[in-house]
Parts: sequence; structure tokens; C-alpha cells
Amino acid sequence: MPAKTGKRKRIIQLQRNNAAMVMIFVIVLVLLVALLFLEQRMQKQITSNETKISQLTQAQEEETQRTQDIQELEEYMQSQEYVEKTAKDKLGMIKDGEIIFKEE
Repeated sequence: MPAKTGKRKRIIQLQRNNAAMVMIFVIVLVLLVALLFLEQRMQKQITSNETKISQLTQAQEEETQRTQDIQELEEYMQSQEYVEKTAKDKLGMIKDGEIIFKEE
């Protein structure tokens, strides 16, 4: 009988070991699936962020160009050339010695 009891204990121990191995395998498998899901989600977020960065960079470049254009216009509007052109176009003024020709 002692041999049967030892054999039985060994079978029970092997069954417990097998059950533990199966549980460990299942846990590892679940973790792998979760990691794959998270990796895919993070990859989508990275792609989305890269698109946003590209759009913001382009918008920044456009705004930089717009700022430069405004600064150039401001400089032009402070020039004597602009003052004279505006006086002629809007107020009909002329410089001394200029001759105006009118169409009939």
C-alpha cells in the first residue's frame, strides 16, 4: 500500500504542476494579447500625433510668413512712397511741378 500512496501523491503532484503550468500559460497569453492591443492603440496615437505635428508645423510656417508680410506692409506704409501714392490716389494731390492729364 505505501507504494500506491506514494504513486498517488506523485500523480496528484504532477496534476497540480500541470494545472499550474496551464494557468501560467493562460496568464502569459492574456498578457501578450493585452500588450498587442495596447501596442496597436499606441501606434494609432503616434500616427495621429505625427499628423497633428505636421499640420501645426505647416500652420506655424504660414503664420510666420503672414507675420513677415504684415511687417513688410507696415514698413511700406511708413515710407514716403506710400504717403505720396495715397495722397495722389485718395486725395487727388500732386507734387509741385507735376502735370495732370485727364482723359476726355
